[in-house]
Amino acid sequence: MNWFGLFFIAAGLFSVAGAVCNWEWFMNYRKARFFVSIFGRTGARIWYALFGTGLAVLGVLFLLGIIAERR
Repeated sequence: MNWFGLFFIAAGLFSVAGAVCNWEWFMNYRKARFFVSIFGRTGARIWYALFGTGLAVLGVLFLLGIIAERR
């Protein structure tokens, strides 16, 4: 089993959940405030939803073996 895939899926779902649920603590995190200042709150939520979806898709590709882990 490829643990990278599970990690990316978990991180992606966490990012999507933070964006969709509009968690205050998530959007006030130091690194998230950077995107909030650039895109505004709604734009940052869209960014994190897209970023999380991309991470989850990457994780699925790792799990399916479409993207091979280098050792």
